[in-house]
Amino acid sequence: MRHTARVLQSLERQVVRAKSTAFIGLGRMGSEMAFNFFSKTFAESPDTRFIICDALPTSAITFRQHFIAQFPGAHIDIVLTPKEAVHASQTVLTMLPSSPQVETVYSEANGVISALKSLSAAELARSLFIDSTTLDVGIARNVAAEVISAGAQMVDAPVSGGVTGAKAGTLSFLVGGTEGAFALSQPILAHMGSRIIHCGPSGAGLGAKICNNLVLGVQQIVVGEAMLLGQKLGLDPRILAGVINSSTGGCWASSVNNPVPYSLADKSPPCERDYEGGFATALMLKDMLLATGVAASTDSPLPLGKSAQNFYAETLRHRPDLAQKDFSSVYERLQQMKRED
Repeated sequence: MRHTARVLQSLERQVVRAKSTAFIGLGRMGSEMAFNFFSKTFAESPDTRFIICDALPTSAITFRQHFIAQFPGAHIDIVLTPKEAVHASQTVLTMLPSSPQVETVYSEANGVISALKSLSAAELARSLFIDSTTLDVGIARNVAAEVISAGAQMVDAPVSGGVTGAKAGTLSFLVGGTEGAFALSQPILAHMGSRIIHCGPSGAGLGAKICNNLVLGVQQIVVGEAMLLGQKLGLDPRILAGVINSSTGGCWASSVNNPVPYSLADKSPPCERDYEGGFATALMLKDMLLATGVAASTDSPLPLGKSAQNFYAETLRHRPDLAQKDFSSVYERLQQMKRED
């Protein structure tokens, strides 16, 4: 009888897990991504269960209240540990600040790997993990190897598009993992983004993201420099931005994220909201450090990347108030340097 009860309990858990998706990490990006995924999934399958978990329980409580207010009847529960999330959900998405948090969530006590050890072979085979954190490639590969070794599947799926893209559901996902895991992740990621690119094996998505943000980080500084120089030469910022954006200097950092207020006639970049609501300067510094770190380990030259990293670091030393502002706020540091000169 006890054996039969255990079998029935295991089958019941498998049924519940199959209908449940967990999201761990409800920061600026994670909360918008989770909201999009949950709302679209709920519209398709009202019986789906959602699990949320965050290092700050108040963030999870606030998210749940906001979601339930807009989608009455949705099944959304809060758990306190990643281990509980894995026990409750067959699919787990994570969006965390950086490498240390990923190691904590996946590898430490009450984490993902610990939970996987208690699942049956059938439950493991159906478990999928999607990590959208931008982190060290080596750590990502080690974590994925642990998950896969336990019997589950995992992809790294860092994003491009920022908070604006997360809110609009137009993110680009740069995915690393096996063809099979990528195929499983596609319909899930499609609820949060408009482009899903399979970049290669484990870690490849992160490699692509780091290279992309390396370019972006350098561009944003030089756009600020050019806009400041142009004004010193007597150019109207709107005219100068129009020239750059229709010429060979055109790039996202100028045409969408221009750091000078009211220089873009048809857009409202973060600079027009006191640099609020964009990609934090502290996060861009983190990404530049990831780029210079992996470049050093692969003996790849990075003269502009290193200079840009140093400038973001120097900006935050002089202007710590810009740490959580959009990274285009480095323009304010450039202006300050102009006055100091």
